[in-house]
This record gives sequence, C-alpha cells and structure tokens, in this order.
Amino acid sequence: MKYFVLIPDGAAGWPLEGHGDQTCLELARTPNLDAMAREGQVGLTRTVPDGMEPSSACACMSIMGYDPKTYYSGRGPIEAKSMGLELTDGEVAFRCNTIAVRDGTMWSFNAGHISDSESHQIVESLNRELGNERIRFHLGVGYRHICTVKDGEASLGAICTPPHDISDQPIAEFLPHGPGSQLLLDLMEGSKPILEKHPVNLERQSQGKIPASMIWLFWGGKRVPDFPSFKQRFGVNAAMTSGVGLLEGLAGLTDVAILKIPGVTDNIDNDYEAQGEGALKALEEYDLVFVHIEAPDESGHEGLIDEKVKSIEQIDEHIISRLRSSNEGDLRVLIMPDHPTPIEIKTHVPDPVPFVLWGPGFDSNGAESFSEQSGKETNLYIEHGYNLIDMLTKR
Repeated sequence: MKYFVLIPDGAAGWPLEGHGDQTCLELARTPNLDAMAREGQVGLTRTVPDGMEPSSACACMSIMGYDPKTYYSGRGPIEAKSMGLELTDGEVAFRCNTIAVRDGTMWSFNAGHISDSESHQIVESLNRELGNERIRFHLGVGYRHICTVKDGEASLGAICTPPHDISDQPIAEFLPHGPGSQLLLDLMEGSKPILEKHPVNLERQSQGKIPASMIWLFWGGKRVPDFPSFKQRFGVNAAMTSGVGLLEGLAGLTDVAILKIPGVTDNIDNDYEAQGEGALKALEEYDLVFVHIEAPDESGHEGLIDEKVKSIEQIDEHIISRLRSSNEGDLRVLIMPDHPTPIEIKTHVPDPVPFVLWGPGFDSNGAESFSEQSGKETNLYIEHGYNLIDMLTKR
C-alpha cells in the first residue's frame, strides 16, 4: 500500500457575501476532488487544539500525526531546523519577515513578494549592521527569514503578532510588548534606516514595486524537543515536498525526507504539475508522500478571492487528477487543508476543516462534493486531527 497526503494550505474558509454565500472551496471548479469526495469518506476534523494559535505549525503538525500540545514549542525553531540551524542552550529563534509599512499602516506583510535574491541582500546587510556574536540573521525563502538570539530566553515573554494578521491596520498597537520585548523592538526599529536607502529597495521603487521598509519579529521559541521519527510512529517511510521552510522543518524533526522539486514555490506561481509528478514518482521509493501547497493560504492572507479559487483549481487539475488516474496500484489518499484562512479577515482561524479519505477500504459516506458544508453534512467528525494518519495507514 502507498499513501499520499495533500495539504492545500488555508484552502478552507467562510461563506463569501456577494458570491452566493459560497466558500472558495465551493466556488472553485474541482471535478476530481468532488469525485474523490463521492467515492471516499468526507468529514470534519480539528487540527488546532483549544487554546493554541491557529498557525500552520500546529495544524500541519496535527496532519503529520503529532499532537501539538505535546510537541509544539514555537514556530521559529521549527523553521530554523529547515535551515540546518541547531540552537544551543539558551538560544532562541524568531521568524523575521521583511515587511512594508506606509503611513504607520501594514502595507504588505511580504514586502510585495520580494524575491529570494533581493531579500538575501537585505539580510546580509542586517547582519553587517545589526548582527553580532549574540544576534544573527539567517537567509530564508522570499520574505521569510530567521533571527537567532543567544541567551535570549527572556525575549520569549514578549507578546508578538504575526504581520499577516494585521494587513491594512496601524502597526503601533501590534508591536512586540510585554516582558522581554525591548530587544525585539530595538532590532525592528534599527532595521528601518538600513532598509530605507538599501540598493535593493531603491531599485524596487524605481520599478514601481513595494519596498521592504523594516523587519518584523514574531513566533519565537527555544530549541525543539526530540520528536519520534515518522517511521517509528507509523511504520512507513515518508517524504515531503513544500515551498516553505516550516514544512521542511517539520520534516527534519520527524526524519521525513525532503523532496527538492524544481518549480515548487510558496505562492500562486507554483508549478503544480511538476510538484504532482515529482511526488508520485517519489512513491516508487517511499511509502508515503506529503504534498504541501502554500498558494491558497498566501492568497487568503492578501484577500484575493480569484487567486485563491484559481490555486484550488490548479491543485485539482494538475495533482488530484493524477491521483485518480495513477497506476501506482494500491493507493490511499488523505486531502485536507491545515486550517481555514477566511478572505474576510485575511488570517487563520481554528475552525474544523474538511477532509477526504480515498482509496481501498474507504467507502462512500454520501458526500456529493468536497467543502466545509459537505464535511459537516456527513456527520463524520474526528476531534483530533492527528488521528487521521493512523486512519489512513492502519485501517
């Protein structure tokens, strides 16, 4: 038996006023996903435990079969793991975004989707100007980077807000505050003059692009505790493809192999066809493959209905269609978003998400399509999302 787990990040959402009260999943044309829903078992599950932040770190950890209440200790260290960074005792890691602020308002949480090469030049400048033996900035992907602080555990007391939660809002009341926040504030403030006249930003402005005006620090944490390997827990060899460091960090923590497939990105320009083909080919070597696609979530954070719908349709056309026609033999599939990212609020919520289990052993439970409402109507509810991997692999 082979297993395929598809995570369309943030694809779930709320009914949209002015669009027939349909969600993006309902608006999208997904003939292959809907066929799977009719043939398999559709339900709802909760991926974010009560009281925990509805981040992809918690939610994707659940999908991979690990209880966030047991294993989650901060997202920054997980992403640091994807970069090969091993935190020492007392050292902490924060996510470090390059962002754009205009007139005191969050203009762009991703600095206009700044490119790797551009942001890397900025991070190198930050290290020269702000970095020292204690503080270092580490190159990530696009606008997503990491800042590590030795002897920095006091800063974990700071209350931080993810920048994608405050699009188009004044930033003043969302700056880090509380115990340990001063170091973070100093670094964020200190980044402004460095970025203001940086050659990368001057060039972006000349091209009419959004400049990166400062950094934003959040999602701090200390060294992640040891995880049992995925094979130890579930008895299968697994691999993962994703365009974001968080998922690669989770893969590293669980001894899941990381697939490097050209064209896989963190946005709507993702090469869905290449990702689907590469993942299916990997099943020749591995028992299970995780396929994580960031595009729906990114569009949700920007409030772009058409782009979110388009990304869901691309997933259906180029990946789910291949699953249905695969010659892999005995293949079981789990498809589910990690969390909803409603267009109306441009951020994550901890609501239950729909899932479908498809393949040998999963008979239809009456769903006609794949959506939030369809999952509710089947009355199949799984309280803990981390139990779905067991259902997939051991049924």
